[in-house]
Amino acid sequence: MVFSSTLFLFCFLPVTLAGSFVLPRVMKNYWLLFMSLVFFGWSQQNYLWIILLNIAINYFAAVAMATCGGKRGLKNLTLVCAAAGNLGLLFYFKYFGFTVELLAKITRRELPVPSIVLPIGISFFTFQGMAYMIDVYRGRAAVQKNPLKVALYVVLFPQLIAGPIVRYTDVAADIDSRTVTADDFAEGIRRFVTGLAKKTLIANTMGAAVDEVWSVGIANWTPAVSWLTMIAYTLQIYYDFSGYSDMAIGLGRMLGFHFPENFNLPYISKSITEFWRRWHISLSSWFRDYVYIPLGGNRKHVYFNLFVVFLLTGIWHGAAVHYVAWGLWNGLFILAERWLKLRGGSRAAAAGSGRNGSCLRTALARLYTLAVVASGWVMFRAASVTEALLFLKTLVVHVPEKPLYDAFWFYDRFTLTMLVLGILFASALPARAAAYVREHMGDRRWTVCAAPVLLILFVLCASRITAGSYNPFIYFQF
Repeated sequence: MVFSSTLFLFCFLPVTLAGSFVLPRVMKNYWLLFMSLVFFGWSQQNYLWIILLNIAINYFAAVAMATCGGKRGLKNLTLVCAAAGNLGLLFYFKYFGFTVELLAKITRRELPVPSIVLPIGISFFTFQGMAYMIDVYRGRAAVQKNPLKVALYVVLFPQLIAGPIVRYTDVAADIDSRTVTADDFAEGIRRFVTGLAKKTLIANTMGAAVDEVWSVGIANWTPAVSWLTMIAYTLQIYYDFSGYSDMAIGLGRMLGFHFPENFNLPYISKSITEFWRRWHISLSSWFRDYVYIPLGGNRKHVYFNLFVVFLLTGIWHGAAVHYVAWGLWNGLFILAERWLKLRGGSRAAAAGSGRNGSCLRTALARLYTLAVVASGWVMFRAASVTEALLFLKTLVVHVPEKPLYDAFWFYDRFTLTMLVLGILFASALPARAAAYVREHMGDRRWTVCAAPVLLILFVLCASRITAGSYNPFIYFQF
């Protein structure tokens, strides 16, 4: 079940909200837990045991560590065993087949590759459960003795499938006691509809064009097709994932939960370092707190620590060489930027002084960042590193000399309109314009005017969904 489906919008969500408001306070958590399990098991009933086992591992490990007292050795052993259990499940379902394929290539032997169906969202709920268990170990989170509350934290449906990766400390108070004000509910609706529009109007439109381009084969493209497709996929993955995060945050607000932000206009970044502070913030902060800092952080082996983080970032996204290459591609520029900052930060700050120099430097920095990020997304989308390199080659030369398709074969007026709107809304201009108008209109007038706009957006989204148009979520495969 996905958020942008008629089943979710017109059946699951109304029933869930009705139960949350009608049932007495003591029943609200049980109701949400039940509906979240229904949500997860709707299309993968046979895999319910996986998330229940994940919950059990982290619940019992946290309780055991809380009762260890000063027995440091026993506490460490519990942590290691629980982490092994979590990562073992993730490895088997996500990476076992890939590992067998690699071994077959390395040893040049024919090995039977198991066909394992990947449970939706396993990377997200695994990291979320581990975060709770590790925070209890570190003393940063109080152990939760009620297993149903731990289960609700892990399986809560808004953020279950594709994040944001929520820490237990972010929602512990909301799980214990929450209220939903009219302002919260209205903000939740606004955020959900905004995310739905990002997904159905922009991401889906870009995705349909990108898939059609890719289906005809790289050799049949012109450079114009390649450039438009790279831009379209750069927009698709942003609006697909940030749209889902917006919907998740909005649903949380409607139910009384306050999830952390996951995106902050990443495409206006002036460096790859800044990009990763703005893109998939919950994952970046997870790797920072549970991998980078324990390895030594900024205190020792900085470059090695960053290399490990971005290697793991690539592996986390998928069991394929091109995902690893994408992670290392980003890591390479992170390492280079850090080295340059340490070696020539003061000189760089002094260069280009003055308003014109500063504006030019900012523009060039943003162009550099977009070029690196978009090139990386080509590796992310391609089926292999070889295919990605061939794609990048077509940005400057014809392959072959007489391509069969030009840009207008794939990009009609509506698609190009959505592409332009996608570029516009990926910038800070719309938010600044909205803030300016709201300041001059006043909150009350703004709310009155915004309501019909949201209604129109929802109707447009619903019409696209009921028409059965292109509607996958990229990050569901992770």
